[in-house]
Amino acid sequence: MLKYTKYTLQKLESLMEELQYKVRYEKGNFQSGYCMVQDQKIAVISKFFDTQARVQTLMDILASLEVEDEQLSAKSRELYRKALEQADAKTEESSK
Repeated sequence: MLKYTKYTLQKLESLMEELQYKVRYEKGNFQSGYCMVQDQKIAVISKFFDTQARVQTLMDILASLEVEDEQLSAKSRELYRKALEQADAKTEESSK
């Protein structure tokens, strides 16, 4: 299970970079706390989120992306799998 720390946030941001996505923290009216810019690999997350919300948002974004394991290094692949498991568990928990 991933902890909601600044270190985890940095690792998730690095994972997004490895997937060639740029993560930006901006202010705006985001329905879900983030938006994906069309036809560009940019994720814009509300800059008012605390670390926990930023980590959770990045995990949600990763869960919505189609990623092939070959794109990632071994460490990033493991982090990606943990993020997906945690995002799936959160989805199942909220649907109960």
